[in-house]
Amino acid sequence: MNSKFWKSGDPFVWLTGTALMFSIIAIFGLLFVIASKGLGFFWPSDVAQIELNNGQKYLGQLTGHEVIINPSNTDGKAEKKYRTQIKVGNRDIYGFDFKWVDDADIKETTYPKNAFLIERLEWGNMYGFADEITRDNEVVTSNPKQVIKQIGIIVPEKSKVYHHIKHLEKDVIGDINYNIQSYQLDIKGVELSNGNQEKIDELKNKIKSEEAKYKVEEDKLQTLYKDLDEYYLVVKTVDGREKKQSLGSIVRAVRPNSMNVLEKTGLYFTRFWDFLSEDPREANTEGGVFPAIFGTVMMVLIMSIVVLPFGVLAALYLREYATQGVLVRLVRICVNNLAGVPSIVFGVFGVGFFIYGIGGTIDQFFFREALPNPTYGTGGILWASLTLALLTVPVVIVATEEGLAAVPKNIKEGSLALGATKFETMAKVVVPSALPAIMTGLILAIARATGEVAPLMITGVVKLAPDLPVDGHFPFFHLERKFMHLGFHIYDVGFQSPNVEAAKPMVYVTTLLLIFIVIMLNMTAIVIRNRLKKKYSFSQI
Repeated sequence: MNSKFWKSGDPFVWLTGTALMFSIIAIFGLLFVIASKGLGFFWPSDVAQIELNNGQKYLGQLTGHEVIINPSNTDGKAEKKYRTQIKVGNRDIYGFDFKWVDDADIKETTYPKNAFLIERLEWGNMYGFADEITRDNEVVTSNPKQVIKQIGIIVPEKSKVYHHIKHLEKDVIGDINYNIQSYQLDIKGVELSNGNQEKIDELKNKIKSEEAKYKVEEDKLQTLYKDLDEYYLVVKTVDGREKKQSLGSIVRAVRPNSMNVLEKTGLYFTRFWDFLSEDPREANTEGGVFPAIFGTVMMVLIMSIVVLPFGVLAALYLREYATQGVLVRLVRICVNNLAGVPSIVFGVFGVGFFIYGIGGTIDQFFFREALPNPTYGTGGILWASLTLALLTVPVVIVATEEGLAAVPKNIKEGSLALGATKFETMAKVVVPSALPAIMTGLILAIARATGEVAPLMITGVVKLAPDLPVDGHFPFFHLERKFMHLGFHIYDVGFQSPNVEAAKPMVYVTTLLLIFIVIMLNMTAIVIRNRLKKKYSFSQI
């Protein structure tokens, strides 16, 4: 009876089913934890005012509640004590963002309707009560209703001024600086080649013209900066201190305790969009992650463009053209072993071969005028993408070989019998039939490459990259530039941030965003693969 039970295979069916169930539970459990910790980051929770038994008061958002660990309580019979974490903000006043308070010390917790949550460009959130608005040290209004009304009018206006300043600095003045630098390099290039003085003078005149433009824009900036700091809001903290805050440095000022669910939901999606579309600030713990999103997607696209043809060609040669023998088997063993090499090893190879080798050579031949400052002889998105392509090419080779092996032999022989050459058979019959397997290899490559961080840290990724690899200057795609990456952003915010507690929610929400991008990239490849599978369904055995 027992032997029949084991020979039937039922125990193994139950075993594999159980393993699948636990795997699915683990995956969804992980996603649930990340989502629950991250998605609440943008919700404008109510501002609480906590008064302690000793008379101290704290104002802020409640962010945690836990049991107080007492090392002396070894028997576990003592009554459990709890403490509450409150985000008090006002780092420029208190020197810290968060405060733990024992529940036993709390006398009263209230939620004042007029408490403000002020998001600032610097120093994080501020919590307090709006007292008055001043202009040139003169009080504009101190009436509570008028102060609230003026905040709603002035802050959006100053936000437009701030974004105009950023446009001038990044786009207009950035273009002028780019032109000046280009002309300076052209002068150096002329001096290294023929020393044509007439050409040098022409370039110098162009530089003077650009410098005159720079002076005009600089004067505009000074005027705008004065306009930005025209109005100040006097904020009173819960303990009676006063802080003058420029309305131009405020991102938004809201009263969560006076908002209904619909208003909070609208603010939630506004903050979420800001997170997706804006640049980071405050050591990457606030603001958005758009440069990191752009860098991640662009790096994966470049990697895919490189790894797919090389992986397919290598697999095609090994399967269809190479004479099967000891050497080919040895190459296959090496390819399979490459998939298990630590990623940092590929990073070191990328630095030595791509950056110092190829990049340094390119600088010597094509960018001599810029030396000793390297152009391609330093980390950049191109070298990071090529390094990841090298890292993932074994996956594509193995998957492609399996797809080529699955193509029925009679289809290839039929093509050859009809007069097609071997190249035509490979290009029009064999490779199209193996495309679903090739796309599977690409999906696996994307999944691995998107989350890699170690090789990127030494081949081009940086904490903050003000210039995207794409702009309006020829050749438009600047593959030599350094870039930001969501994986490195998570590492930097989570482990290198000076404000760990403030960085935790950002870590979770960025992790969730990275998972979403991986899923979207994979889903795109899966859709393409399924369409190819339907088109070439005859290749399935």
